Amino acid sequence: MIHDIFMPALSSTMTEGKIVSWAKAPGDKVGKGETVVVVESDKADMDVESFYEGYLAAIIVEEGQEAPVGSAIALLAETEAEIETAQQQASSSVSSAPEQKEAAPQPTATPSPEPAATPAASSNQNGRIIASPRARKRAKELKVDLATLQGSGPYGRIVAEDVEAVAGKPSTPTTALATQVAPTQISPPPAPKAVPQQVVASGQTVPLNTLQKAVVRGMVASLEVPTFHVGYTIATDELDKLYKKIKPKGVTMTALLAKAVAIALQKHPIVNATYTEQGIQYNSNINVSVAVAMPGGGLITPVLQNADQIDIYSLSRTWKDLVNRARAKQLQPEEYNSGTFTLSNLGMFGVDRFDAILPVPQSAILAIGASRPQVVATADGVMRVQRQMQVNITCDHRLVYGADAAAFLQDLAKLIETDAHSLTL
Repeated sequence: MIHDIFMPALSSTMTEGKIVSWAKAPGDKVGKGETVVVVESDKADMDVESFYEGYLAAIIVEEGQEAPVGSAIALLAETEAEIETAQQQASSSVSSAPEQKEAAPQPTATPSPEPAATPAASSNQNGRIIASPRARKRAKELKVDLATLQGSGPYGRIVAEDVEAVAGKPSTPTTALATQVAPTQISPPPAPKAVPQQVVASGQTVPLNTLQKAVVRGMVASLEVPTFHVGYTIATDELDKLYKKIKPKGVTMTALLAKAVAIALQKHPIVNATYTEQGIQYNSNINVSVAVAMPGGGLITPVLQNADQIDIYSLSRTWKDLVNRARAKQLQPEEYNSGTFTLSNLGMFGVDRFDAILPVPQSAILAIGASRPQVVATADGVMRVQRQMQVNITCDHRLVYGADAAAFLQDLAKLIETDAHSLTL
């Protein structure tokens, strides 16, 4: 019997997927539950396992090509005798189907698969090296033979750090940026760095990648929601002092902001709610998403789940891990699509204020600007310098009203201005 291998729906918003790499070649034996192909979904690379045992007879969608969700991407024969029949079937279907859409050229080498085999191994039974795209690029730059390395990534995958450790070289600027928190600091750093962009020739049209297409769909969907914006000025002197004190312990400003927002949301469940056709869904968890720019275009929103219940040190470690795996496209769907409230911070780029677009189905997103010293007058008429940041919240007016947003911002400001030390408790 011949079975179709279909392009899976790896997320609720996925409409098409891109073949990153095939873990098996035509003619290879495939076990039930064994990884056959690595597919790029909206925001991550995912292993796709076989539901059947047999032989990979024919590949319909090659590496680097895209296919709609639910369409056949390969054929699996249960016996060796059926392989030739499956290949003929695949040839006839390909010849009668529209030409497959070519994917945009990628600046890095095609990644190898991540088989669900022995976790400690860095190659599968066919001798193919399992390495991330960044690891392959760094290996080429540093002239390192990947076949000599033992991978430390998931399923024994060789990652860039493995290559750099052998070569004795520090991370490149691009790799270093991957371990930082994209727009996450209130106080602008001495020299803000932009996310590296793909270099293209003048006049060239570059197709959107899968992540960018997902962002487009989300932004278009947000146009159907009636939104409004509310701004607020928050003094950050106390928060900055706290951050300076606990930063050496590994705490990030993103974790501090997420923690502050999560605690404020405890008092305002409507701002953490979700609109549905059946009514208002009050979420039981406070999961704070934080927008992170991705190299090559697009953004992703890793989620700090239950941010109100986790201590600031654990939250910071979790955030660093999420960012690293987001850059490597190793996040699981629940790690980027389970958010109930979103933060977007362009402060590190020197942006004073901005309005963020609502990520449906969430009810609100908070846009955070840079913290700057300002001359202010106290109640008794004394002039002094105070650090301030501008925040703007975008809300879904179907369930959140102006008074709700204002009350939330007031409590957030009070927490940051007068009770920042409680974020470490």
